[in-house]
Amino acid sequence: MKPPVSMDHTWGTQTLQSQSISGTEWTSWSKSQGSVFVRIHAPWQVLAREAEFLKIKVPTKKMYEIKAGGSIAKKFSAILQTLSSPLQPRVPEHSNNRMKNLSYPFSREKMYLYNIQEKDTFFDNATRSRIVHEILKRTACSRANNTMGINSLIANNIYEAAYPLHDGEYDSPGDDMNDRKLLYQEWARYGVFYKFQPIDLIRKYFGEKIGLYFAWLGLYTSFLIPSSVIGVIVFLYGCATIEEDIPSKEMCDHQNAFTMCPLCDKSCDYWNLSSACGTARASHLFDNPATVFFSIFMALWATMFLENWKRLQMRLGYFWDLTGIEEEEEHSRPEYETKVREKLLKESGKSVVQKLDANSPVDDEDDEDKLTWKDRFPGYLMNFASILFMIALTFSIVFGVIVYRITTAAALSLSKATRSNVRATVTATAVIINLVVILILDEIYGAVAKWLTKIEVPKTEQTFEERLILKAFLLKFVNAYSPIFYVAFFKGRFVGRPGSYVYVFDGYRMEEAKPAWSDVSVLPLLQCAPGGCLMELCIQLSIIMLGKQLIQNNIFEIGVPKLKKLFRKLKDETEPGESDPDHSKRPEQWDLDYSLEPYTGLTPEYMEMIIQFGFVTLFVASFPLAPVFALLNNVIEVRLDAKKFVTELRRPDAVRTKDIGIWFDILSGIGKFSVIINAFVIAVTSDFIPRLVYQYSYSHNGTLHGFVNHTLSFFNVSQLKEGTQPENSQFDQEVQFCRFKDYREPPWAPNPYEFSKQYWSVLSARLAFVIIFQHQDGHSEGERVDSGELVSTCDLMYHTTQPSLTIHISSLIRQNLVMFLSVLVDWMIPDIPTDISDQIKKEKSLLVDFFLKEEHEKVKLADEPTQRSQGGGDRSRRSRAASSAPSGRSQPGSIASSGSQHTNV
Repeated sequence: MKPPVSMDHTWGTQTLQSQSISGTEWTSWSKSQGSVFVRIHAPWQVLAREAEFLKIKVPTKKMYEIKAGGSIAKKFSAILQTLSSPLQPRVPEHSNNRMKNLSYPFSREKMYLYNIQEKDTFFDNATRSRIVHEILKRTACSRANNTMGINSLIANNIYEAAYPLHDGEYDSPGDDMNDRKLLYQEWARYGVFYKFQPIDLIRKYFGEKIGLYFAWLGLYTSFLIPSSVIGVIVFLYGCATIEEDIPSKEMCDHQNAFTMCPLCDKSCDYWNLSSACGTARASHLFDNPATVFFSIFMALWATMFLENWKRLQMRLGYFWDLTGIEEEEEHSRPEYETKVREKLLKESGKSVVQKLDANSPVDDEDDEDKLTWKDRFPGYLMNFASILFMIALTFSIVFGVIVYRITTAAALSLSKATRSNVRATVTATAVIINLVVILILDEIYGAVAKWLTKIEVPKTEQTFEERLILKAFLLKFVNAYSPIFYVAFFKGRFVGRPGSYVYVFDGYRMEEAKPAWSDVSVLPLLQCAPGGCLMELCIQLSIIMLGKQLIQNNIFEIGVPKLKKLFRKLKDETEPGESDPDHSKRPEQWDLDYSLEPYTGLTPEYMEMIIQFGFVTLFVASFPLAPVFALLNNVIEVRLDAKKFVTELRRPDAVRTKDIGIWFDILSGIGKFSVIINAFVIAVTSDFIPRLVYQYSYSHNGTLHGFVNHTLSFFNVSQLKEGTQPENSQFDQEVQFCRFKDYREPPWAPNPYEFSKQYWSVLSARLAFVIIFQHQDGHSEGERVDSGELVSTCDLMYHTTQPSLTIHISSLIRQNLVMFLSVLVDWMIPDIPTDISDQIKKEKSLLVDFFLKEEHEKVKLADEPTQRSQGGGDRSRRSRAASSAPSGRSQPGSIASSGSQHTNV
């Protein structure tokens, strides 16, 4: 039988069986289903000893006022406090935040420094849980092969679980209040979604690591508000200017009569460009000049968010006494100990029986890694091969969806009943398949990343967690964004041209559609529409983002834990156990907590938000409403995670940390990568650059009139390959030339169908924009590059030779524009707030004065008995001298005695 271990530090119990683990006391008893619980309690002596060993900061007697700055800052703070009072949670931590205790690492020799009123409540429950967990982690078990710590015992199936107890029930009737119930009422309910989070109470109950996660999530959610507002404004700008968009007007004008080339062989007829009017108008909602502004804004937004998080992290570190904490010594993982033991036994040549009976512990005193690169080489090789295989699998699935769209479109086009709905059917089913595959692979990749990290055999839990995070993020990033990258940068770019299409699978045109044309427009399925690929990129991004948030992040998080809890409850009820006379009584807290879901870490929570952060920043140029949907999701996500931690999970061990670790580096990397991605989306995927080039280089009146005709090339239909001409064409007029979207020379040119001058001009402008979007030119201060200068420079770049082209690029682009602005924002916003920096300096000065004062009081108290004794000796000496003045032989002895007494004291 594998008993669970519960750590209880709030009340004492009568022990049925007492033992000692580093001074702790534990009791055990069985319940009706047969499970045995071991409840551990740490007395004051153990808490004091371990608090000194762990250098835990505790409040001293000295309190001081936290100044809010100048008078203007005080007034502004008071106004904000008044306005936000309805949004503040009603918890004690928010009642008085103007006073703070000086903190100092606990020391048993300096007990007089601390305000110890009651020893039972001096250390809060999270600190007591942390102390007991640290004891359990480094306690060796002689009966289990000298296994080090409770984690090793759990890994070896000696114990089933170890967890601290919740403070009580969160939904108990009555007015009795505990921290868990308070968190539920003021934080973990959807009805209080409009209130701020009680971060201090979260930290007090769950520890600093979980407190920092919810603080980061709250800041991220609040920062989504301004980006959502700007995104909605950009979208509304597109809606307001849709009637003024000249290219879409030209496409919708039936008088232009642009006769387009067939979209597939044989079964596709010629068609009018005006049939794509709806898609062109819809594309303008997301493909307009405001998109460029929004992309730059989001790049700066990401930098502002990260800088403000660093400031908030420092502020919380100050109030939570995390400044200056040292990294705690981590013990080796059980798997690492086992691997080292096997290596040592193998080198010593012991037999299998000796291996099983070996009880020599693994020396963990030194930090040297006992496993060399040769020992880990098979694991590293397996990691490299597996990750490459998983990435290739993801790309193969994307290609498989492409094949599905090609074959399904071809099959549906054969039937007259399904021809009219080919595009809608194939597009909808393909996106749904993409979403389902992403959700399935997400779960698989999470398990694979954990398995790959295990075979690496990291030494400590922190190293294990960091490597797991990197692998899981890499696989899930590729899984989530590969379909979007395909649509943004690859779709429709390898189809060829009329008369020279790219064919795959024995006659299927690459990325072709085979619809039948009627009065209703049906556009290509896997080829960019005349309005560009940005609209389809928007659809793909929105469906994947919303699908992941709705299905994976919410339904899975709500439904799966409830199903597991129900299954565990049914399993406990069906298991035969000893009859318990107290079974009909109200269950104890350890029994209730055991039925909850085990806590598995914050990696899934962070990963969910990091992937969403990528959706918000990487392709925001194609979907300005992404921050809005992220904000709506996060408002629910905060309360969903809160409810899960308070009501559905066992209480986690309190972990003390001063930052969010490797997650900040990942966020910073995504923020920098988003600048490059959005530059390419605007330059390559949208029509922003082609319109700019036409307006300033080729337009006769400086407007976009004639832009659509400029982007369409001519093709002589007599040059279509045999067997590819439209069968039974029902087009109104005889077609001699058809049009297709590309920049190529006309059939009557000396080099027909070669890339034209316009193509190279647009390509140069796109490359220049990508660089200028990230770089600022070397003009003098006060100058800036306008659109006309950009186009004229690109036109000049086209006419020059290659060396001159390089010179023009290097002279045009010297410094990073968006990156420069990001660095400027980073420089302007200090990582440590000025008031916190001043308070830290003030606290150090107050701490020194407090020490000197307390030491002086201690010396003064120690000298008082001596002074009283010395004063009594003087009075006795004077009385004896007055009574027996002629004889003074006894006085030296009295003085010596007094001196001896003073020395002893």
